[in-house]
Amino acid sequence: MPEGPELHLAGRYINEACCGVVFSGGVERSAVSKNPEVPFSSEAYRISATSRGKELRLTLAPLGPGEPQDLVFRFGMSGSFRLCPVAQLPRHAHLRFLTRESPPRALCFVDARRFGSWRLGDAWQPGRGPCVLSEYQAFRENVLKNLEDKAFDKPICEALLNQKFFNGIGNYLRAEILYRLKIPPFEKARTVLEALKDQEQARRKKNPSLTLSKKLKLMRENPDLLELCHTVPMEVISAEKKLFDPDNSDNYAAFKNWLQCYLVPGMSSLRDRNGRTIWFQGEPGPMAPKGQASRKKCAQMKADPKAPIPKVTIHASKRRPRAAAKPPEPAAAEEEEKVADGPRKGRAPRGRKKATTTPSLSKPEVLVKARRSRRTTVRTGRGAAPTV
Repeated sequence: MPEGPELHLAGRYINEACCGVVFSGGVERSAVSKNPEVPFSSEAYRISATSRGKELRLTLAPLGPGEPQDLVFRFGMSGSFRLCPVAQLPRHAHLRFLTRESPPRALCFVDARRFGSWRLGDAWQPGRGPCVLSEYQAFRENVLKNLEDKAFDKPICEALLNQKFFNGIGNYLRAEILYRLKIPPFEKARTVLEALKDQEQARRKKNPSLTLSKKLKLMRENPDLLELCHTVPMEVISAEKKLFDPDNSDNYAAFKNWLQCYLVPGMSSLRDRNGRTIWFQGEPGPMAPKGQASRKKCAQMKADPKAPIPKVTIHASKRRPRAAAKPPEPAAAEEEEKVADGPRKGRAPRGRKKATTTPSLSKPEVLVKARRSRRTTVRTGRGAAPTV
């Protein structure tokens, strides 16, 4: 699922790919999209992008007369941008900006699952806090000065998904951040963060004249949770390869190798109270959901995908409907976790279990005759008082 780093990389991709490119005409929307039409048309305009947390803003700026048009995007589970020839439009290209060149190309918002969205205007979504990437100091202050907020009554793993305070942090980032600090995911958020506040005050008293360079050095050598909310996403951004390119299997392999906790074999997992799966190592913490057993990631997750798949019997495949030949991709992992742990579909109602033949019977027709004789007995007893 796209999080802060992916939105930032998408903005960088748009600015690099569309640098010097002139677009023309109106904005095309797919017939199946439920997002609004974009009432913009220009003989010549340019496109630029800015990201903030889990949102990305496109600016369509005319080269002549006319007002610019802004759009703010949320990527949902599978959103991305791609610049490609119009003759080779990707599937699920739900919004298209056409270039003026010949043959034309299109900058496309591609969203296979259609959970992504866009809205007109330049305003960021109300209620979102400062970006953990581009507004780190404001982000840190916003958290520490609002620790009385009821959001911090929850476990730290749930608080980290609250975009009012952690704008840009999502499921894989929270797992990686907590794992590196060995913080139980179901420790109370206020308990964890108040300790940071006390440490920060003690550090200031001890070293009141710390320069910025010394502060940065201390941050690298002994980072706290809020600092990792900035530095861990920055690792994704500063990677040489784009770790989430769906067309490049090498990049996905690089992403898997970068992960230390999320979807990693040997790690445990639990569902939080929002139904999201958190991956961790060790004890879950005092606020862990009751009546839920911790699951461990199968060691086959990092097995060679080219290895032959072992044959299974019919009974084995029925008992293990969640078995997979290869690990889920990052964008699909969240959805697959929900399906895997949800109620099983297609299960027969109570009292209607399918009869199976007993292997020890040499003549299964004896069982059928016995059933027929019971039916006959019921028929002959009609009119009598029903048995309880």
